[in-house]
Amino acid sequence: MDDVRSAFAARSSAQASTATLLGQVMFLVAVAIAFMALGTYVGRELSTGTARILSFAGFGMLIAAAFVQRLRVGPLGIGWLYATALMIGLGLGPVIAYFVANHPSAITQAAGGTALTVTAMGALGFALSKDLAPFMRPLSLLVFAVIVSIGLMLFTTGANPIISIIIYVLSAALITVDFNYLRKHGTEADAIWLATGIFVSIVNIFLSLLNLFGE
Repeated sequence: MDDVRSAFAARSSAQASTATLLGQVMFLVAVAIAFMALGTYVGRELSTGTARILSFAGFGMLIAAAFVQRLRVGPLGIGWLYATALMIGLGLGPVIAYFVANHPSAITQAAGGTALTVTAMGALGFALSKDLAPFMRPLSLLVFAVIVSIGLMLFTTGANPIISIIIYVLSAALITVDFNYLRKHGTEADAIWLATGIFVSIVNIFLSLLNLFGE
């Protein structure tokens, strides 16, 4: 009986820990998205050249965080994530302004499609019994190509739909892997870098759908 109680207590503790970590990660993601939205509003009238520089600066900050551990933990990591989101938002300002003025329905469709994709793939990651951690490294390496491709897409309306579809699929897969890792291996020390990965995937999915719906 004591063994059963101990096992139940351990299971309950693990579930509570996972729920707490999920709450922390999604809070960080939500605030990062808010900073990005603020950036898109503030940067809506920036010139294309300035916006392009800010966009690549934001992506450079993401790459820096991938190599510098101090940028993925603690208050510095949180501040770096929010600053990165703001920088990316500033770079996206003219792009979003263009779609709002010329293809407003594309914004709504892309936002809805992004929310649906993240919900579905996140749920899949949690539900799968298979440990997807071995896929994290190769997919993380591919994300650098995704970042470069997104950078090229930012200022090119009517971008190749095949590129958009590839980026969409890869980013959706990363969402699944991140949520699976969160459930099976995640600790509070992983909250910031998991939130960063999920945030990047959300941005990639949104921009991919925006290009597809804005055709």
